[in-house]
Amino acid sequence: MYKIVFFDVDGTLLSEVDGCMPSSTKEALGKLTAKGIKVVVATGRPYSLCEEFRGLGVDTIISANGALVQSNGEVIHKSLLKSETVRELSAFAGNNGHGLSYFTGLLTMNGLGFEDDRMKRALQETLSLTEYPETMGSLSEEIYCMCLYADEHEAQKYIEQFPRLRFVRFHGYVMNVLEETEVSKSTAIRKVLEHFGLSPAEAVAFGDGGNDIDMLEYVGLGIAMGNGGEQLKQKADFVTKKASEGGIAYALQKYGVI
Repeated sequence: MYKIVFFDVDGTLLSEVDGCMPSSTKEALGKLTAKGIKVVVATGRPYSLCEEFRGLGVDTIISANGALVQSNGEVIHKSLLKSETVRELSAFAGNNGHGLSYFTGLLTMNGLGFEDDRMKRALQETLSLTEYPETMGSLSEEIYCMCLYADEHEAQKYIEQFPRLRFVRFHGYVMNVLEETEVSKSTAIRKVLEHFGLSPAEAVAFGDGGNDIDMLEYVGLGIAMGNGGEQLKQKADFVTKKASEGGIAYALQKYGVI
């Protein structure tokens, strides 16, 4: 019996077409909550961009691709980037004119690359943002995650300059910047399951992007959205309809979860 369901946000809970939540998805979340099944958001978004889901019965949120996990206001897991890493990478990005985003409780950026249409599309496609975030005021805050906005060719200089860091691409123009500490949705899910005393076999996960692959592989039932990437679909236990076509409700009903 499944007791907890993890949902990616953009392209999963929210339609890949207009960024809105289909009515069938809202109803499905309500049915899960009514049955006592835990509903958890697992997203690359910063925590501040997850407010809308609390009104839908979501009290546990995995944000920043797993770097920050909060349940009922309690931090149950966090992974911070070293201040040295933040300063050095920020300076290098500044010299090369590339955008960086910083995930604290909020989302800010380094003020570069705003004129690039690739960044505009990336912000829209990964975070459903149509306006640019504020520019980071101070690099002294606790930073859970950074994302570099660069294509494969542009990113190569960063990979060579910072061999101690891992640059993990989850969008054609965006990469997570990671240190040795493992940051992933699956690691965060493990922390959540331990917190609630549940096993991976009792968990379901939905996703559509490359940063959802490890999440789908970790749980008992991993479901890829019809609008998801091909690599993700190959790793999933089931490929449902697109988010815009009610794919979440369809899969939950198919497997008897609701």
